[in-house]
Amino acid sequence: MIKFEKFVLENGLRVLVHEDNTTPMAVLNILYDVGARDEDPEQTGFAHLFEHLMFGGSVNIPSYDEPLQRVGGQNNAFTSNDMTNYYITLPAVNLETAFWLESDRMLSLAFSEKSLEVQRNVVCEEFKQRYLNQPYGDVWLKLRPLVYEKHPYQWATIGKILSHIEDAKIEDVKAFFKKHYNPQNAIMVVGGDVTLEEVKKLCDKWFAPIAAGEKYERNLPKEPIQTAERKLTVNADVPSSAIYKVFKMPGKMEEGYAACDLISDVLSQGKSSRLYRNLVKENQVFSDIKAYNFGSIDTGMFVIEGRLSPEIDMDTADELIWQELKQLCDLAISEDELTKVKNKYESAKAFEQTSLLDKAMNLAFYELFGDANLANTDLENYLAVSTADIQNYAQQIFKKEAASTLFYKAN
Repeated sequence: MIKFEKFVLENGLRVLVHEDNTTPMAVLNILYDVGARDEDPEQTGFAHLFEHLMFGGSVNIPSYDEPLQRVGGQNNAFTSNDMTNYYITLPAVNLETAFWLESDRMLSLAFSEKSLEVQRNVVCEEFKQRYLNQPYGDVWLKLRPLVYEKHPYQWATIGKILSHIEDAKIEDVKAFFKKHYNPQNAIMVVGGDVTLEEVKKLCDKWFAPIAAGEKYERNLPKEPIQTAERKLTVNADVPSSAIYKVFKMPGKMEEGYAACDLISDVLSQGKSSRLYRNLVKENQVFSDIKAYNFGSIDTGMFVIEGRLSPEIDMDTADELIWQELKQLCDLAISEDELTKVKNKYESAKAFEQTSLLDKAMNLAFYELFGDANLANTDLENYLAVSTADIQNYAQQIFKKEAASTLFYKAN
């Protein structure tokens, strides 16, 4: 159970406070409700570019890392298709330093042609190294537009194409910042050896004076129901051939998400799971195979990804995957099998409770989803899933006409 208090500043900034005096540390986590799905289709990769720009210094603080390191702090960030998250951990006695740093870059991020050029080059190099010049690196650049026809999940956080980042102009960057990086589009969680009263005073001092900004109204195109199987074959210089099979599934807070998430565990969590036991250990069709999803807010992707063993025919391997999915659809799993994956999920959630940063991030995520207290109650959704639910949702999502498959063939 994560205990917390919540208040909202007049400028719209939502603040959650988790008091934990068992640690001398504190964490300040700021989540901005902006991800790759909010980008212009002709200017993709901007949310991720901003993750880098936010560490380039603000008007009053040219070096973001230097003052933080002086007080024993660390920081990092990540971008997804749904959100951008920044966090600082530091000794609680130095909490105000974190407020000073985060408020200043929310208020007055330093935009200059030089800083843009530096970070643009960094992101372009990341695009080349991780996505273009690495085995299997371009998988999601090819798969996402195969899976999604309309929804902006059709591009990865790095962007559609390299030129979108290469051509980013300073005026475009400023407009993106003004639109998304403001108090009413942010959620702040402060946790650790802090008090509610202390956090309120620091918020009044550092964040309350920041203007609310204009409210961003999200209006994303709805993805149509897929009615025909989609396939794409790619030949590449990779160590082994691979299959990536994707089915659409409910979004993170939609009915059925928990069941679909547990289905991925039934299929591939651990060496006793179905895909590993049948397709890796016994039949040796794949050297590795796994099932997972992205936890997306909107209609998400259920993914089965497998690396083929040498000399195995691609069509044969694909058919064996379908056989495993058909078995899950045709026969209800046992109570023991379901209990096993539920127990593993429950233990993973309990482990998260030992990390101050994990607790802060979970509160921010669930507040974005609609209610921070869901961090404490979402487990109930998983424990309530029945064997009939598993079979029902398997039947709903594992249909031929709903599959998008990338055959990644080794030359």
